[in-house]
Amino acid sequence: MSRPLWAPWRIDYIRGEKAGECFLCRIFVEKDDRENLLLYRGKTCAVLMNRYPYNSGHLMISPYRHVAEPGQLTPEENTEMSALTARAVEVLRKVMNPQGFNIGINLGEAAGAGLKDHLHQHIVPRWVGDTNFMPVLGGPRVIPEALESTYDLLVKLFT
Repeated sequence: MSRPLWAPWRIDYIRGEKAGECFLCRIFVEKDDRENLLLYRGKTCAVLMNRYPYNSGHLMISPYRHVAEPGQLTPEENTEMSALTARAVEVLRKVMNPQGFNIGINLGEAAGAGLKDHLHQHIVPRWVGDTNFMPVLGGPRVIPEALESTYDLLVKLFT
């Protein structure tokens, strides 16, 4: 007998309004960084946690400007994105002790971009064996810690 596998946190994203509003642009103008899981505000870019993570500690780095392509970044934005990537890796190493990282940008819907019009880079910490039977059999990920708890650990090293 098969049993259902649950990933209840995904339903908010699935049912949520996606047309019209860019959630990154909204987050960048709002002031409640903890509620929005925004860890660090730089001069041109910010670091925030992914609300629907692939793994614990899944971060995103994005410019404040609403641009879709890397070629649209100013030299200053490009430099800060790179610097914040290095800082995010350092912070994640200290707090979560991952054994590796996936770092990348999904450009366009065909490449898997859920938000294709506002450029953002993913930083996903990885551990040997972190792909277990849950995603292989049913697709859901098991995230062992509440997002807000992870936020509280990470934000201390970004400030």
